[in-house]
Amino acid sequence: MSTPDSILFFGTCLIDLNRPEAGLAAMRLIEGTGIKVRFPGDQTCCGQPAYNAGYRDEARRVARLQLDVLAGTEPVVVPSASCAGMLRVHYPRLFEGSADAARAEQLAGRVVEFCDFLERIIDIALVDHGPPIRVAVHQSCSARREMAVADSATALLGRLTNVSLVEPDHAYECCGFGGTFAIKEPEISAAMANDKAAAVAATQAPLLVSQDCGCLINIGGTACKQGHRFQVMHIAEFLWERCAAPAALSQATSHESIQ
Repeated sequence: MSTPDSILFFGTCLIDLNRPEAGLAAMRLIEGTGIKVRFPGDQTCCGQPAYNAGYRDEARRVARLQLDVLAGTEPVVVPSASCAGMLRVHYPRLFEGSADAARAEQLAGRVVEFCDFLERIIDIALVDHGPPIRVAVHQSCSARREMAVADSATALLGRLTNVSLVEPDHAYECCGFGGTFAIKEPEISAAMANDKAAAVAATQAPLLVSQDCGCLINIGGTACKQGHRFQVMHIAEFLWERCAAPAALSQATSHESIQ
């Protein structure tokens, strides 16, 4: 995939409802390279919660709307490996044998996770304006395994000259969120999150960065309950904070909303 003139941005539910500043930061970073960002105003959930819970008909109804609003030929950039995996890997399975199979395959071929887009597709230049800081990195299961984009996130952070990266112990283990898993198996999920938060705290890094908001919510909430002092931040927000010119920090994004 070559550098595009424009992209569609799929915001995800968790960013929309929990961390909108991360979505804005992601769009600003892309726009800063001269690429036009278009945000389809009618987009909703990708359908992953229903899909993972076994409600395939309900998931198809939600997913079909995304096939409509994300139609076209532009790359679809997603600031979440989990949601990107749903669009790219599971939509073709969800619509296999149906009238929408070709549309699902076509969309899947255009989906790019945010860090992969910045690092591999456009090779973004990052200039670090921030002070020295030690940062722990968490890679979601989807980033590591389903989308295989964990290296892109690490590579981007490695371009920041004043950032020292550390990886917590048992980094390859799940944080316990797992979407509906955290609801269906709360005790197991809580134990996994406790271990993950303790491992992050042991690095003595004041900040944990990840490309998936679900993991950040789970680890950050657990850390707060345990009394750990590290903060959590989506990688898009962190990159924007470190690399935006001071004058740009107060400017609103100019992305286009399409209906």
